[in-house]
This record gives sequence, structure tokens and C-alpha cells, in this order.
Amino acid sequence: MIVEGTSVYQLDADARTTFRRENVGLIFQFGQLVAELTAGDNVALPLLLGGAHRHRATEQARAILGEVGLGEIVSRYPHELSGGQRQRVAVARALVNEPLVVLADEPTGSLDSRTSQDVLDLLCRSTQQAGASLVLVTHDEGVARRADRQLYLHDGTLAPESLRS
Repeated sequence: MIVEGTSVYQLDADARTTFRRENVGLIFQFGQLVAELTAGDNVALPLLLGGAHRHRATEQARAILGEVGLGEIVSRYPHELSGGQRQRVAVARALVNEPLVVLADEPTGSLDSRTSQDVLDLLCRSTQQAGASLVLVTHDEGVARRADRQLYLHDGTLAPESLRS
């Protein structure tokens, strides 16, 4: 994979780790928030791991939580949040570093239809505004139709055009 002229395959393990931390945002199906951290600290975590000062990381986390409509829940813990709120925190965490690529694994899979649309709208809008690429894995045809390009897997391999409908 080549991202912004950097061949990820040619990087050593440490450089790949740094590259991922700085340039790739990850969104997992169930959010994967750290239960012991507040929403704000969950979002600030990638910045802190990258060496940002605590004050700067906290301010950026607050700002992006505000952008995803969660400015009021900065001090709440994951168990105090709804499923949709947890997913929006996960989206905020993925976007806080302004990554070049966002990888999202079933980001709407465990949400009701209205919350799914809200999270998908947010994710698409945020990555478009940032100029980031979004790679989204889903079983939901409605979600897939929102993509600019769709690829299908069949038995673990890229499906030929004849199997894609």
C-alpha cells in the first residue's frame, strides 16, 4: 500500500507503527473504547501516544467531540453512553489525528437505523472535509451504496463482476 508516496511495505516495524498512529484512523464494529477512560480521554489517546502535550490533546479531543455532537459528554465513561454515542466517540478518536486513511469495520453494524445513518453521515462528511480516504467494510447494502466504489469478497477473494450483484 502506498499512501502519500510512502510505501508502507518498505517501512520497518517501528516506522510502520508510527505511520499507522499518525496517518491511519481505525473504527471498530463495537467502538473498542477503553472502559477506564472518559470519552474525552479515549479521543485524546492517539494524540497522547504520539507525544502530544496533555493540554493540547485534551483541547483537540473536546473540539472534535463537539464536531460530532458530543461536546457535553467529554467526562462520561463508555458504560454511561448509548451505542450511538460510543460509535461517535470512536469516529472522533479515529479522526482526531486528521489521518490520511480511515479504516472502518462495520461502523454501523450494532446500531439502530436512525443512529446508523447519523454515524455514516458523520463519517462520510468528516473524511470528505479532511480529504481522507475512507475504507469501509460492511454487510449492509444500504451502507455500501453510499461508497464511491464497491468491492465484494466471495469466499475470501475479490469477487468477479458477475458475482457482485
